[in-house]
Amino acid sequence: MRTFRKLRGFTLVELMIVVAIIGVLAALAIYGVTRYLRNAKTAEARAGVGAIAKGNVSYYNNEAGVTSVLAPGTAAGFTQNICLTASKTVPINATFIKGKKYQSQDSEWKEGPGVLGKGFSCLRFSMDQPQYFLYNYTSNAATGANPAGKVFTALAHGDLNGDTVTSTFSYLGKVGAAGDNRVLLAPSIQEGDPGE
Repeated sequence: MRTFRKLRGFTLVELMIVVAIIGVLAALAIYGVTRYLRNAKTAEARAGVGAIAKGNVSYYNNEAGVTSVLAPGTAAGFTQNICLTASKTVPINATFIKGKKYQSQDSEWKEGPGVLGKGFSCLRFSMDQPQYFLYNYTSNAATGANPAGKVFTALAHGDLNGDTVTSTFSYLGKVGAAGDNRVLLAPSIQEGDPGE
């Protein structure tokens, strides 16, 4: 009888405790992996709105001048401005990114022939890989107007889980006041429901 007790296995209670511990660890692992995948997908939006904002800074710093020949003894100034609002979003509506990826065409990022200083073409922004997010760009700048104090917003909207509740990533920028020839960017990207 004494040798039988030494060779016995685990009790039912001990096995249930082990199963419960494994279940808790599995639940934590699933949560961690889901969160990691969500963060990996939203990294696209953060990089996209950052590139749009930096493209606008680059456009502003690229001084435009007179393109005609100057007469001897004359001078011409240069102008700076930010890009005008994009005429369309890419993709054109949110149904294309509802729980899936969208492969855009080059033509979707272009404003059309003869359109200068506007939208994604001006920002030199496009995506050639499938995207989870819808991109938009708005500004209150006007052609030929003084850009001092003008603001712009780079936007990305997503619906990663396909439930029609969208996440929003926005990056704000502003041209300095008159005499301050800088484009100021917000210190961080504003996120609304990033897990949606």
